[in-house]
Amino acid sequence: MTVQSNDQKSSREWQLIEKMLLSASKEQRNARRWGIFFKLLTFSYIALFIVVFSMQGKLTKLIQSANDHVGVIDVAGPIMAGSSGLMGNSTNADSLISSLNKAYKTKTLKALIIRINSPGGSPVQSGYVYDEIKRLREKHPDIPVYAVIEDIGASGAYYIAAAADKIYADKASLVGSIGVIHSSFGFVDAIEKLGIERRVLTAGENKAFLDPFLPATEEHQAALKTILSDVHQQFIAVVKEGRGDRLTDDSSVFSGLIWSGEEAIKLGLIDGLGSTQSVARDIIEIDNIVYYSASDSPLEQLTKSSASAFANAAIEGFLQRSGSQGLQ
Repeated sequence: MTVQSNDQKSSREWQLIEKMLLSASKEQRNARRWGIFFKLLTFSYIALFIVVFSMQGKLTKLIQSANDHVGVIDVAGPIMAGSSGLMGNSTNADSLISSLNKAYKTKTLKALIIRINSPGGSPVQSGYVYDEIKRLREKHPDIPVYAVIEDIGASGAYYIAAAADKIYADKASLVGSIGVIHSSFGFVDAIEKLGIERRVLTAGENKAFLDPFLPATEEHQAALKTILSDVHQQFIAVVKEGRGDRLTDDSSVFSGLIWSGEEAIKLGLIDGLGSTQSVARDIIEIDNIVYYSASDSPLEQLTKSSASAFANAAIEGFLQRSGSQGLQ
């Protein structure tokens, strides 16, 4: 009788422990589910808040563009093919040309400002944009185009600016650098010291042209200089076409040097001093400015980030409910 009583007592204790564990586990699951619910609810409110303000910004832009206005398009960061800002501010011809055409489709556009803050980059991308601005100017002669250089408008960025009717900059802006550069490294001696054997097989005697691990030949150097000279002459021709008789006869203009805004006026590289706002207000005499750049505004970037965070939270909640730990 005593043994049976002890067994019954032990069984009741284990049942009690099991119930307590099950209850604790259930409470943890409920707490986790409620936690996920409130997180998702919070993200939903944030996303809704951002979307509302984003729509408000678009509505404001729509109202502004319904009236006479000055369009602004940004050329920011290095100019290179396929760039999209993912690696920092940068510009490519496709996004600029898209913004240009979007601006010109607006019937109330009265003038266009190309706002520049770029050290330059690809001559090909710059050439595409230059040609498009010239085409649109010829198609819409009643809409003047102004270039406004902020901190810097050099090399390929100045190439684009030359397509404008007039160019303005700040007195301390850096302007010019009308030249072409190719830079690289030579590692021939380095790999020899490291005992590395370079093996190159080509079909075509010049296919290994400019290989940094092979000695540079005089023939290859001369060929590269010819290419650079050709591109430089194209750049010079574009600037002369755009600036006309406003340019001085100073040969240093096309030497690759860079000047302050004040010096650039004397050389005829720019027409005067001014900012985007002062050009719109004092020269164009329209205060209403609409920005047409294709890049996301900070609010749109925040919207995308919040949407991504919301999706990640939803996935995490699903994995927790299903008992999966996900990918580590």
